[in-house]
Formats: sequence, structure tokens, C-alpha cells
Amino acid sequence: MSFYISRHAEEELERRGIQREFLDSVLSDPQQIVEDRDGKRAYQSQFLFENGKTYLVRAIVADNTSPAIVLTAFYLN
Repeated sequence: MSFYISRHAEEELERRGIQREFLDSVLSDPQQIVEDRDGKRAYQSQFLFENGKTYLVRAIVADNTSPAIVLTAFYLN
């Protein structure tokens, strides 16, 4: 599946300090995909950040289009 990264998602990666490699990994090989609001899905995987803590990185994706659209990305501890 191919993905289009929205401008908002790009801005959020930078603002939140999420490495682009983490997003690429979540999209290509997510540990889990869960249903989100309004028919969107959350692609998610855990990653070890530079601060030594493990966080769940989530990408909210509208995958009913071609290419799928990454709307935003964030992490949870």
C-alpha cells in the first residue's frame, strides 16, 4: 500500500520529535492496526526513543483512498 503524508502529519512529526524512520516503519510493518473514529485506522508500533523510553507511535490513516492518507502522527507513553 502506498501512503501520502499530509502537511499536517509532517508538521506534527517535527513538532513532536518523532523520527521519520519510525513513521515509515509503522506504515510498512505496524505491530497493530486498530479502528479509529470516522472510519479511519490507527497504525501503531512501539519504539525506543533517544531518551531511553519506549513509546507507542500512532499514525492516523484514511486508508480507504489510493494512496492512503496519513492525517497525523503522535506518540503515547
